[in-house]
Amino acid sequence: MPEPVAEAEFDPEVAGLRYDPVAIADYYRSKPLQVWGRLLTIIWPFLTFGLSLWWDKRTGQAAKNQRLRAVRLREVLTALGPAYIKVGQALSTRPDLVPPLFLEELTQLQDQLPPFPNELAYQFIEEELGDRPEEIYAELTPQPIAAASLGQVYKGRLKTGELVAVKVQRPGLAQNITLDLYLLRGLAGWAQRNIKQVRSDLIAILDEFGSRVFEEMDYIHEGHNAERFAQLYGHLQDIYVPKIYWDYTQRRVLTMEWINGTKLTQPEQLKAQGIDASYLIEVGVQCSLRQLLEHGFFHADPHPGNLLATPDGKLAYLDFGMMSEVKPYQRYGLIEAVVHMVNRDFEGLAHDYVKLEFLTPETDLTPIIPALANVFSNALGASVAELNFKSITDEFSALMYEYPFRVPAYYALIIRSLVTLEGIAINVDPNFKVLSKAYPYVSKRLLTDPAPELRNSLRDLLFKDGSFRWNRLENLLKNARDSQDYDLNQVMTQAVDFLFSERGVFIRNRLVDEIIKGVDALGRNAFHNLSYMVRERVGLAVNQQGAAPADEQQSLDHIKRIWGILRETQGFDAAQLLPLIPRLLAKPETQHMGQQIASGLAQRVAARFIREVLLKDEAAPGAASTKNGFSRQANGNSSPHLALPAAVSR
Repeated sequence: MPEPVAEAEFDPEVAGLRYDPVAIADYYRSKPLQVWGRLLTIIWPFLTFGLSLWWDKRTGQAAKNQRLRAVRLREVLTALGPAYIKVGQALSTRPDLVPPLFLEELTQLQDQLPPFPNELAYQFIEEELGDRPEEIYAELTPQPIAAASLGQVYKGRLKTGELVAVKVQRPGLAQNITLDLYLLRGLAGWAQRNIKQVRSDLIAILDEFGSRVFEEMDYIHEGHNAERFAQLYGHLQDIYVPKIYWDYTQRRVLTMEWINGTKLTQPEQLKAQGIDASYLIEVGVQCSLRQLLEHGFFHADPHPGNLLATPDGKLAYLDFGMMSEVKPYQRYGLIEAVVHMVNRDFEGLAHDYVKLEFLTPETDLTPIIPALANVFSNALGASVAELNFKSITDEFSALMYEYPFRVPAYYALIIRSLVTLEGIAINVDPNFKVLSKAYPYVSKRLLTDPAPELRNSLRDLLFKDGSFRWNRLENLLKNARDSQDYDLNQVMTQAVDFLFSERGVFIRNRLVDEIIKGVDALGRNAFHNLSYMVRERVGLAVNQQGAAPADEQQSLDHIKRIWGILRETQGFDAAQLLPLIPRLLAKPETQHMGQQIASGLAQRVAARFIREVLLKDEAAPGAASTKNGFSRQANGNSSPHLALPAAVSR
């Protein structure tokens, strides 16, 4: 939180862009008339709304009228202005606070208001940039081309010829929003103290929201956000970030490169221009994954107006006022949660929610684990390719409203971002699934990221009860090869480094067991096939037994399939694997593994020799073969009888 600003220095229109709830409270305590005037304009619509909810409950009409009341809430918030529109949009991502039907209606809140007069906009431009607009810009549209809750946008041209978008802030915006936040924070504190059903820290949520809104009102901050976004993601294929013109940008006026483009929600226009909208949606998903899970700095408001297809087929991002960050442990936790969800490990998923701060460490997970399994059973009833992100979040929303979940602020913005993106995608392709496009990236991260958290997830994914799950490895490799920047050679190098590290002991030991089974199966099958051919050629009776058991044969088949997947992966070159061989042979761990494998194979051969040769029953009248290699005499008494190989007559 920023350092407090002294009351004498505080002015919402000047210092208000540094969100400081203490300084704001001190400022408005000395202005009771202003506070009560605004409070009365707010109380009446909310009072009538609350009375309608009470009457519905009293008359048993609550369920019937819920949709009607949700629409009314959206209308009230829109009428109360920018702060309440932003609050409603924030609440649309809070399933721990708002029932599902209200969530759905609040997502329709439009961040649009009527434009304010040009004279005021031109006055702001002159105050901020130091000259009249006609002296700064060669051209400026006579009317704004768009008007939102925080400002309005003009299209212009610089004296040097560049086309630009000029965003000018609404007059009195900081003053109005600051007062509303002061009142809302007081209401949040009252609700937190008096309403038992409220589990989340409403004051902390409000402060996080206030910080984001104040950042959004500072156009200098937005310009820096745009440049940071360009630095992190502008190099990605077919991503475009507009340039900021700093000589024409101040706190209440932002000048940035004008982008000619078409909304992704206009597929017919895109098709007429020869632009593949589905491809650009995939580009947006891949960019979002890197924002959320790689660098952590993400665009929190990717609505249709902020994502444009340029004439040359690139995806341009606009409006960098609402950005947020995901910390490293949260990024890894989200990846782990996706893995556990896809693989239906609901116990692991419940623990993920504790690590991600959805649940407190002392929460009893016993009832939550089956509830997770029950809630996700519908959404996860299909393959990863058929998972719909919104259906999962809708199911999860109902669960969070019932159990003691608290939604962290960063997650609320992530949900808003991904649900909005999937909504745009479904408009282009009704069968588009964000998670099916995301899983290749998650698979790639599991295979290539050396972070201990993800190495543990990979181990948990591949091993269960001491057994290696080959099918999981096959699926990971198949999915990962569909990721844009998947580097197979990097995977092989990192896999070797990890395998022979101290943390790789567990996997090495399990790998030794699988190699022993695979090599033994290969040898047994080879010997069986050779014996079969020789016996058939010389006319001896063919022995159908001797091949490797089915489970060992399956391990061998898995290894063959995995080799096939690697060979089909783009960029695979067997010659590049050769330099790894000297490195492997030089490692003492390799020599130890070799000794373990040789010892294991020798033990298997010896055990099989004893079982199939030395303990083989000798056929005798009145004797019956038993499982343990003993013969049972006709009188019912059992005694050990060793069988030696029979002599072959020549």
